[in-house]
Amino acid sequence: MRIRFAAAAATIVLAACATDTPDAYGTFEATEVTVSAETSGRFLSVPVEEGSRIASGAIVAVVDTAPLVLQRAELGARRATVESRASEADAQWNVIEAQRVVAQREYERTARLVAAAAATSQQADRATRDLRTLEAQGEVVKATKATVSRDLGTVRAQIAVLEDRIERSVVVAPAPGTVLARYVEAGELAQPGLPIVRIAALDTLTFRAYVPESQLRQLKLGGDVTVQVDGTGGSLRRLPGKVRWISATAEFTPTPIQTREERVTQVYAVKIAVANQDGGLKIGMPGELILGGAVK
Repeated sequence: MRIRFAAAAATIVLAACATDTPDAYGTFEATEVTVSAETSGRFLSVPVEEGSRIASGAIVAVVDTAPLVLQRAELGARRATVESRASEADAQWNVIEAQRVVAQREYERTARLVAAAAATSQQADRATRDLRTLEAQGEVVKATKATVSRDLGTVRAQIAVLEDRIERSVVVAPAPGTVLARYVEAGELAQPGLPIVRIAALDTLTFRAYVPESQLRQLKLGGDVTVQVDGTGGSLRRLPGKVRWISATAEFTPTPIQTREERVTQVYAVKIAVANQDGGLKIGMPGELILGGAVK
């Protein structure tokens, strides 16, 4: 009886080992985003900590905007001056245009009188001179209006740039995630492109594994697989995964996960989405891929 019991137990152990035999190896990764400063200045605050979860649009840093606000006020005064010049030019144009209309009528009336021998050539010359003078003055005012309009456009564009920089001085998270690293502290100087924090969504991690061509037929996009990782007390933890991506080209097994037998084998990279609601999975953690369906 003891022999039969031992044989049965051995059979069960071997079956369990066969079940846990991995088909491929890999590591967990996540899409990481480095949030950088977009303006220069001094960091007033960096209200996030490493390991904290933040929502999309959450403030990760605030850059001092006092110099920018002062520049905007200076440009605002310049804009008011240019707008005043524009109003004056418009007023001049209206006056000259009204005078030109009258001079045009006088010129046409005088021309008719001269044709009827009812006016002298001196009167005709005077009417022509008055009209041409007002036309020339109108051209000068028109050029002034064009110059003032360009100046006003330049000032408004400069103000818009400053307002955009002021808005960008409040740096926000582009997506929800967990802060993996914080690179700056309040009081340090900011420069455009300076990394502030690195974040990643950890609710679902990607398990990247490399599958031999002989096993590729067992995989399909959207298919269910099992990913196995180390658990507590030397146990193995089995998690359901879903195939999100399969490489279209083969490659040699990457050096970090090569086995002696696989060094001359070409494999295909695959990405498996694995839920990580409890946070037990970490970026860079090794794992094993088991084909043949999801965890029951």
